[in-house]
Amino acid sequence: MDIKTRRRMIAILEALRNSPKSQGSKAIAAALALSGIEMSERAVRNYLAQADILGWTVNLGRRGRRLTPDGLREIESALAVDKVGFVAAKVDALAYQMDFDLARRKGRVVMNIATVSLREAYPALQIIQDVFRAGLGMGTLACVAFPGESIGSFTTPPHMMAIGTVCSVTINGILLKAGIVAHAKFGGLLELESGKPKRFIQIITYEGSTLDPLEVFIRSHMTSVLRAAESGNGIIGSGFREIPAVSLPEARRIARQAEQAGLGGVLAFGHPNQPLLDVPVPSGRVGMALTGGLNPIAAVAESGIAITGTAMSTLAPYEQLTDYRNLITVAARLPR
Repeated sequence: MDIKTRRRMIAILEALRNSPKSQGSKAIAAALALSGIEMSERAVRNYLAQADILGWTVNLGRRGRRLTPDGLREIESALAVDKVGFVAAKVDALAYQMDFDLARRKGRVVMNIATVSLREAYPALQIIQDVFRAGLGMGTLACVAFPGESIGSFTTPPHMMAIGTVCSVTINGILLKAGIVAHAKFGGLLELESGKPKRFIQIITYEGSTLDPLEVFIRSHMTSVLRAAESGNGIIGSGFREIPAVSLPEARRIARQAEQAGLGGVLAFGHPNQPLLDVPVPSGRVGMALTGGLNPIAAVAESGIAITGTAMSTLAPYEQLTDYRNLITVAARLPR
């Protein structure tokens, strides 16, 4: 399959993934046209027939095609060079799609989703509460969902509990609604000393990655969030943003409001044109370090509990969130 054919095939598979139900060639061709890819229905049918043979799609007759797990894996692994910068684009898209109203405290915010087996959910929630209590979570709000229940567009699979933590991209969305564009530079590992940010020791730029940086660090066992929560010294996940220097007073005000709404996450603001935590910023800009929303999930993984965490997973209503201290009520219902 040449590169042009492969790109078209991936585009068709992406159209199926983005649809809440199975799709036929006509609907897929229309979806592709909206994204600037002109393909006839006949051409789409030919590609789908090939995808059926490869096991990437299933033909449901008049109901169209459905993406298979193999097809999903093909999307995730194919054409990595084309996906460089995907994370940065996703940050911007989710910030734009957020409709949270800070003054009214209504609307959707960006969520990370983790899943853990019901058998291990009780100790996992205890660890998550400890991380929030130490101030190493993104704000003070979270949510859980039992099998069949949903967080945003995510439905919890059987025998699992879903845990939703607020993603730091929520801060981008809140600032954007106030007219402040926060440029997402990188996700990194931030060293804490006596509970205070000291320096970044590893970074992965959003523009140069096909994966969320904090997911990579967690899977690579590079964090020590548990130790940081217990002693104030350790390595946590953090995001770095740049904002216009002229917007700093307003950004500080909005950050305080967000904190009052349980969505605080700004670890530090820099000074105009000055490095923040040894990270230089261009002239006319200010650095801003944010708490990683996946830090509570990282701590669970460090404890040896099997847990999967996906950053920037979905948009969910703010009203679905609860104070982290209420998670113990949920935990009381779980087997120990």
